[in-house]
Amino acid sequence: MSLDLTLDDTTAVTPSLRTGRQLVGPARSFGYVLLGIAALLAVWWIGGAIIAANPRTASFADFAPLPTFQRLWSMLLSGEAIKMALPSLARIGGGLAWAIVLGVPLGILVGRFKGMRQASSVPFQFLRMISPLAWMPIAVMAFSSWNGAIVFLIGVAAIWPILFSTAHGFRRIDPAWFKVARNLGARPWHMLFTIIVPAIMQDSLAGIRLAVGVAWIVLVPAEFLGVTSGLGYAINDARDTLEYDRLAATVVIIGLIGFTLDFLCERAVRRASWAREE
Repeated sequence: MSLDLTLDDTTAVTPSLRTGRQLVGPARSFGYVLLGIAALLAVWWIGGAIIAANPRTASFADFAPLPTFQRLWSMLLSGEAIKMALPSLARIGGGLAWAIVLGVPLGILVGRFKGMRQASSVPFQFLRMISPLAWMPIAVMAFSSWNGAIVFLIGVAAIWPILFSTAHGFRRIDPAWFKVARNLGARPWHMLFTIIVPAIMQDSLAGIRLAVGVAWIVLVPAEFLGVTSGLGYAINDARDTLEYDRLAATVVIIGLIGFTLDFLCERAVRRASWAREE
């Protein structure tokens, strides 16, 4: 009787303990996130106070959190933030589209053929190590518009993570899959869409995530070129007009959009993963 009671109590308590642990984990993680944000804001506030207290740097006091968030709120209400962000997002989209269209097929070829992998290794690594901004003079001469030059620079920055990640994903495919497919009469195009694409999806998306981060970093200095729109232009314009609160607010907008893009890419990578978290 006592043994049955003990077992019943254990059975009753175990689900509640498991539920409690499931709730504690996310709550603790969220607490760490809030702690990190609070630490960043504290460092920013202290830095702003030091700048404001020094007569030599007091003119830059608008970099502090309070003026920045006040101006940010004003920019959001007036639609200025959206107006400056849309051209930048369009350029990022154009550059990434070209990088994906070129990078994924090249990655598949590099992963598939050993000879091509060996022949392209040195040239690709050499080109990858050149800063995308180093191509700026060539891009300005090669394209008829500043916008086209910026899209080109973003594409140059984004193609390498996509290409190498796709090639790595292809090399991880079990060769037995292709043998089975050929024995069943599968044609090359059928194998492409039923074996290769699903198998490389997670690696390609991981490469796209890295490419988005690199492209977003390259975007702002690239928009210092002759365009009159975008986040990079907004920073340049705020600097020239000495609107430091607007400059800092634009930096915050850049960070928020970049964080959002990275978060969306991370979710896409998780959805493409074959390993499911419980």
